[in-house]
Order: sequence, then C-alpha cells, then structure tokens
Amino acid sequence: MNYFQLFGIDSSFDIDVSALKATYQQLQKSVHPDRFAHASAQEQLLAVQKSSMINDAFDTLKQPISRAEYMLTERGVVLADEQATVGDMSFLMRQMELREMLEEILTSNDAEAALEEARETLEGDYQTVLTQLRAALIESTPDSNNLAADTVRKLKFYHKLLIELDRIEDQVFDD
Repeated sequence: MNYFQLFGIDSSFDIDVSALKATYQQLQKSVHPDRFAHASAQEQLLAVQKSSMINDAFDTLKQPISRAEYMLTERGVVLADEQATVGDMSFLMRQMELREMLEEILTSNDAEAALEEARETLEGDYQTVLTQLRAALIESTPDSNNLAADTVRKLKFYHKLLIELDRIEDQVFDD
C-alpha cells in the first residue's frame, strides 16, 4: 500500500506533519498488541506486520528528504546512490567553500560568531534547495523528476553539513 494512502493524505511534498503524527498514533492504536491478545496467531502476526509498515511509512513521510525519495521512487525514478557525483560545477565549488567555512570555525578568533554565521549560511542554502526540490516535485514531469533526484542529493549534502556543524558546535562549547 502507498504510504500516503495508508495515512489518508494526498501524495504531496508539503504535508501537515502534526496531522501525520496524529494519524500515526491512531493507526498504531488500531494494531496495538493488546487489541490482539486473544486473537489467533495469524491475526497477531498480521497486526505486527501492519504496525511495522505504519512505522516505516511514518518514518519515511515525516522527513523531507526521505519523503521526496519515496515520492520519486513511487514515480518510477531510479535514485542514484549518495556517491553519485552532481554534475553541477557551481554546486561542487559551493561544497568546497562550505567545507572550508566549517574547517575555519575551530581556529576562528570568535568561534561562537563563526558558528552562528555558518548556521545561517547553511540553513539559508538548505531552504533554497528545499524550495527547488518542492518546485520540481510539484511539476512531476520526467525532466523535473530527474532534477528532483539531483536536488535530493544536494539536500543530503546540506543535511550532512548541518550535522557536522552540530558536531563542531559541541566541540567549541565543550572546550
């Protein structure tokens, strides 16, 4: 079953995550083991399987990157692995600049200000790429779906940089 259908929502990149969470809780209650304590072994197994599917669907739909990947997979787009290079030279240059920016935080005279500037930069870039992804997914043509797949890889890059920034922030404030 399609994850969007399972939650009774339109197949869209923009979803109401709080409504998704509420539906998730309702669905999990419907297959809770206590409800099947006196059921047959097969019914109990089906409830466990359905619970697992509900968990997988929720985990996929609640995060923008995994939601986009799921939507593209449902559209028949083959997603290249994360190691696939992005042919956008300006993006590759931007990657190098951002990595240098992160490396310089720990040696900065004012690490706190450098952290704040880096976070603003990365979150701004992340939002820009997220907007591009949203537009490509809405269009839903073969070309826009391929563009969305490339954009997902870019978004993953920014996500990893934000995680790295959190690690650096922990280092700065642990010293």
